[in-house]
Amino acid sequence: MIAAAAFYVFSAIMLAAATMVVTARNPVHSVLFLILAFFNAAALFLLAGAEFLAMILVIVYVGAVAVLFLFVVMMLDINFVQFREGFQRYAPIGATVGAVLLIELTMVLTGWRFLPEAPQWRSAPIPANISNTAALAEQLYTHNILLFQLAGLLLLVAMIGAIVLTLRERRMPRRQIIRVQLEREVRDTLEILQVPIFAGTDEIGIRMRKAISEDRGEAAHEGAESPMLAASHAQSETEGH
Repeated sequence: MIAAAAFYVFSAIMLAAATMVVTARNPVHSVLFLILAFFNAAALFLLAGAEFLAMILVIVYVGAVAVLFLFVVMMLDINFVQFREGFQRYAPIGATVGAVLLIELTMVLTGWRFLPEAPQWRSAPIPANISNTAALAEQLYTHNILLFQLAGLLLLVAMIGAIVLTLRERRMPRRQIIRVQLEREVRDTLEILQVPIFAGTDEIGIRMRKAISEDRGEAAHEGAESPMLAASHAQSETEGH
């Protein structure tokens, strides 16, 4: 009795949250209602005895996907006034697409037939020595391994396509030349100075070494005076005069 009441409560909340995901005007509110729907779906999985799917739904979808949606929506500067301007223009097209989808769903649901063996499989006893996680892993990685690999391949292709579509190459990129970096010696980048006691920067001097790569065919410039030191020298000369 308690399980049935909890099922109806979680189901009603999930359906209401799913409706608010579509009908909410603010995208941030839509993502928050989506998170609520995920939590209630996880509770329904727990009632059905699928604790592994419930934890995966909370960890992956609520902890990663929904939070990512929330960050993206909050970071985008969306002009809602301009976003709603074309609603009336595209309303007939949207209504047509929605009607086609409704007809397809009606045809699928009215033509659905259960196998005669379905009630027997549903009421079959669960072996005591096999956990829910082990049974799910056996179905995925043993009986449906080809479909599982195909789903992973589709996700890989989608990820590569997203990277290719969003990749923009800059006109003057800074590229690393590993060979030149490995051939650099200590004396090209480091210089040890014998600093006398109580000596200032004007007395020691500050020098910078600028290494030029061999591709340009130029030698390394040594003894280049830094801009700060040049300014200090100019200021000293001005005060001396």
